[in-house]
Amino acid sequence: MATTTDALTSAPVYQTGLLANAPDNLDAKISSEIHAFDHEPSLDEDGLLRPTEEERTTLRRISGSIPWTAYMICLIEFAERASYYGCQFVFSNFVQFPLPKGGNGAGATPKGTQLTPGALGKGLTVSSALGLLFKFLAYTVPVFGGWLADTKLGRFKTICIGVVVFGVAHLVLVLGALPSVLQAGHGMAPFVIGILILALGAGLFKSNVSPMLLDQDTQKGLIVKTLPDGEKVILDPEVTAQRLALAFYGMVNVGAFFGLATTYSEKRVGFWLAYGLPMVLYLLLPVLLWAINKRLVKYPPQGSDLGKFFRVIGTSLRRNGLKKFGRKGYLDAAKPSILAAEGITGEHNGKPVDWDDNFVEDVKRSLEACTIFLFFPIYILNDGGIGNITTSQGSAMMTNDAPNDILNNFNALTVIVTIPILSYGVYPLLRRHKIHFGPIKRITFGFLIAAVSSAIGAITQWRIYETSPCGYYATGCEIGTGVAPLSIWWQLPQWMIGGISECFCNVTALELAYSRAPANMKGLVTSMYLFATALSAAIAQACTPSLVDPYLIWPYVAPAVLGTLMAIWFYFLYRHLDDDEYVRGGVGDTLDEEPRLEPRESIRTGDATQEVRPNEKV
Repeated sequence: MATTTDALTSAPVYQTGLLANAPDNLDAKISSEIHAFDHEPSLDEDGLLRPTEEERTTLRRISGSIPWTAYMICLIEFAERASYYGCQFVFSNFVQFPLPKGGNGAGATPKGTQLTPGALGKGLTVSSALGLLFKFLAYTVPVFGGWLADTKLGRFKTICIGVVVFGVAHLVLVLGALPSVLQAGHGMAPFVIGILILALGAGLFKSNVSPMLLDQDTQKGLIVKTLPDGEKVILDPEVTAQRLALAFYGMVNVGAFFGLATTYSEKRVGFWLAYGLPMVLYLLLPVLLWAINKRLVKYPPQGSDLGKFFRVIGTSLRRNGLKKFGRKGYLDAAKPSILAAEGITGEHNGKPVDWDDNFVEDVKRSLEACTIFLFFPIYILNDGGIGNITTSQGSAMMTNDAPNDILNNFNALTVIVTIPILSYGVYPLLRRHKIHFGPIKRITFGFLIAAVSSAIGAITQWRIYETSPCGYYATGCEIGTGVAPLSIWWQLPQWMIGGISECFCNVTALELAYSRAPANMKGLVTSMYLFATALSAAIAQACTPSLVDPYLIWPYVAPAVLGTLMAIWFYFLYRHLDDDEYVRGGVGDTLDEEPRLEPRESIRTGDATQEVRPNEKV
């Protein structure tokens, strides 16, 4: 019998819908090729053993080797996020509250008081508005950053530009928080300028760092390996990407935990130190980038596929109309093979048909990923609350000399603890028992527990209203101690449950954004996931006028209800995607001969409707 590689190499290209142009012995060819594919192992041109159909369904799947450059990128992400979150965590108090009476003039509070650190004294509405503006810009700029990297500069150069911009922002924030500036009442202008520049730098950096991380794994498809104990396993790029994404997100939150230092700095020393410490950590970024520059796996910009992307959609719209948009097979009308069968070659309605059938499949997956990300704005409202409402809630509770924004850090701490449990405990255990906890199940679970977090927030706010000296006007209360007799630690479940949800939602979203995008659009599709945070900020901005007493229970209740309903709808809408095999990228673009994403069910059954291509790498 011929080997699988020989069979596939000698076979012409067959595509669903072209039976009229196929040779007479098509059925026999497909049957023999699928039989060889199912039962006989094959070697690729690198001499790596590919799994048979039986091995795909029976062997345990594990992560491939992870290069050291990937861990260095995670360290870079730590330094960037520490400098970013270290500043962001103190924005709320800086804007909302005035310089404390009896303080040192730098924003710190007198010892032994329940006062809150502050500087500008603009109130909750302005504080939330500026915080949301910053978040909106920080997660909108990545769209530009992703496009710039994909088409012009490449990921590494775009990241470096973002780092330079970051440095300018940190300097402006520190200068604007000096005691002499705050006491003169001139702190607002440098603060606004600083957060705008910081958002620009973060946007250029953030949209490209996770794709650059996943670029470091160059494994192409599934590989069979025998472990030292004799067990045969499959090295699965999906498991590798999952482990990389978990490590990456873990380092994001190790960096975010640095906010603990800045929240204590604002309370004990002042805001100049709270902004100065992140600038010190920022200085690691250029050093680390220089150290790994020559050792990174880099893919040069090849020009974005965005134009072709929209031409595929436009061709399908013209041929199918708008009513059927979103239905299964809608974009197949733009496949060159289908167009050729109807006598359309080269051009359609004056537009060049410069893509192939594989690219149309990439467009399908990219659109699915982008529509998945549309569900994230409501989730983000549940993960941490609308605007600065949860930090403000803490200011109405007993802090006992702890910063009112200290509990932000327990979100990050929870993620840091949860990720190794998932990566080395829960997920391997599920794989060992052949339980497929797919990306849609993971995201759905995250959506549901985030809604629980908001429900706990609503209960906490109700208890504050019931016990505060000012009743249902607890924010900024000046009667008695000015706070409800509830410890701020009652907020802890909100932050911890929100952190657990991020391990399922945000990590999985990073995997989907990378795996389902064409190679020349990975940065852009990743930025679409980040843009969901910007949409969330826009929704929260619209809700800002309602963030006043006595209505602060409802900003928790509404997202909790919406999030629960959304999670159920989301699962039934996308549950079929849990049956898709993972891909690293697209065939026919800059990453040569990468594996394709195939339906698991089609692979299991040997469905003859799947495409059979020469030299297919699976």
